[in-house]
Amino acid sequence: MDEEKKVLACVDQSHFADYVVDYSAWAAQRLSAPLELLHVLERHPEIASKADHSGTLGPDAQDQLLSALAEEDESRSKVAREEGRRFLAKLRARAEATGLSHTDVRQRHGALVETLAEQEKSVRLFVLGRRGEAAEHTQRDLGRSVERVVRGLKRPILAVTEDFRPPERALLAFDGSPVTRRGVNLIAKSPLLKGIPVDILVSGKGQGEGLRHLPWAQKTLEKAGYAVEALQIPGDPERVIARTVQEREADLLIMGAYGHSPLRSLIFGSKTSDLLRSATLPTLLLR
Repeated sequence: MDEEKKVLACVDQSHFADYVVDYSAWAAQRLSAPLELLHVLERHPEIASKADHSGTLGPDAQDQLLSALAEEDESRSKVAREEGRRFLAKLRARAEATGLSHTDVRQRHGALVETLAEQEKSVRLFVLGRRGEAAEHTQRDLGRSVERVVRGLKRPILAVTEDFRPPERALLAFDGSPVTRRGVNLIAKSPLLKGIPVDILVSGKGQGEGLRHLPWAQKTLEKAGYAVEALQIPGDPERVIARTVQEREADLLIMGAYGHSPLRSLIFGSKTSDLLRSATLPTLLLR
C-alpha cells in the first residue's frame, strides 16, 4: 500500500459512527497515515413533501408549486448540512483525543458508492460500520449498503462492529484464491497488523488450492516477522470460521469478499454476507 494515502472513515449519523472513528484512528496510527472522516448526504427522491398536490394545476400554479418544492428542498438540505457539520466536529474531537494530530472532515452530497469510488485513488484503507443509521430503527444485522459498497471498491475495507477493541490476534480465512494470496502479501508489507499473531485457516470442501498455497502463505508471513499458525479444518466454512474465531480468541477476521456476481449471490446467497452476519468481530475485507 502507498504510505502517502489516507484512511477514509465513512460515517453516518448513528451511534455506530463512534466505533468507526475508533477503529479508523487505530488504523491511521498503525499505518502512519492521515485520517479523513467522510459524511455522505444521500438524496432520497422518495422523501417528498407531504402536502396534497393532487388535481389539475394550471401553468401559474405549476410554477408556484415547483418554486415551493425547490425552496423546501433547499431548506431541508441546509438543515442537513448544518447537522452534518456539528456531527463531524464531534467525531473529529473523538479521533484527535486518541492522539492524532490532525483529522480531516468532509461532507458531500451524492450517492454513497459513487462518492467513495471517486475517492478511491487517494485511499489506503476504507473503514465503515457493518450497520448504520437505518439499523437504529430495525433489527438488521448487516446494513443494506455494505454489499454495494464492498462490491463497488477495490481497496481493502475494514467493516467494524459495535465496541472498540484494538485487535490482538487475527484469523485469515484462506482459500488459495488470487485475492487471498494478494491479501497475504498485503499483510506482509503493511504495518497495520505488525506484532499481531495471525492464524491462517483453510476450510471447506474445495481445499485443494488453499492447501497447496498454505505453506507459501505461512512462510511469507513468518518472513515478514509474524507469529503464524497454519490450520486445516474440514467442514462448512461459516461454521468452522465462527468456531475457530472463538477457540483462537481472534478479534479480527480477514477474508476475501464477494467473489461471485450479484446475480449468483441473489440466486444462491452470498457466503460473504453470511459470514459478516454470523461473525461478531471486525472484518478486513479483501477485493
